Amino acid sequence: MTPLGEPIAVEARGLVYGNRGCMHDARGRIRRPYGVKRWIVCQLSFRGWHREPLLQPGRFTELFFLDEATAFAAGHRPCRLCRYEDYEAFVDTWTSIHRRAATNADAIDEVLHRERWDGSERRQRHQRAELDDLPDGAFVLDDDGAPRLVLGSRLLRWTPAGYTEPIPRRARGTAVVITPPSLVKVIATERAPLVPFLHPSAGAG
Repeated sequence: MTPLGEPIAVEARGLVYGNRGCMHDARGRIRRPYGVKRWIVCQLSFRGWHREPLLQPGRFTELFFLDEATAFAAGHRPCRLCRYEDYEAFVDTWTSIHRRAATNADAIDEVLHRERWDGSERRQRHQRAELDDLPDGAFVLDDDGAPRLVLGSRLLRWTPAGYTEPIPRRARGTAVVITPPSLVKVIATERAPLVPFLHPSAGAG
């Protein structure tokens, strides 16, 4: 999966796993952008569970992300089952962001869905923000429409295998932000997730 929430078929599987319900048909072909509003990001391994083959008819579509920052950009949040501590910390942070809103999973998923998906256009929703105000781990669109990771003084180009082609962040005014607003605020807090937040290539980009 790309930061734009687009499924792609590549050899690289990434460091985290997730799902958004059943997106495929009986022949394993992707037919819809999501099946449910509960878009989660999970650990690759949990309790030794293993399911094979992938893309079973009527079951959720297995998705792989480069890292958690990529999954957040695509609009996913921590899974409550395999990442319970991460989920509870996420809810605590969510409560501080949305002080008067309900904080059960369904309510959180409704807010995230409005932020990440433009139903009328049937595409990912983006927003503009000052580039200097974005935390490390947020994603923006480059001038050529490619997703880039914000990291320190650099913007790193995303690829399915890792980050590459760093360019200076500099003062660039506003940017088109891919990561949903609430998740931008979440990653601005101090976190220590159970899954890799950034792929190792981010440090070498």
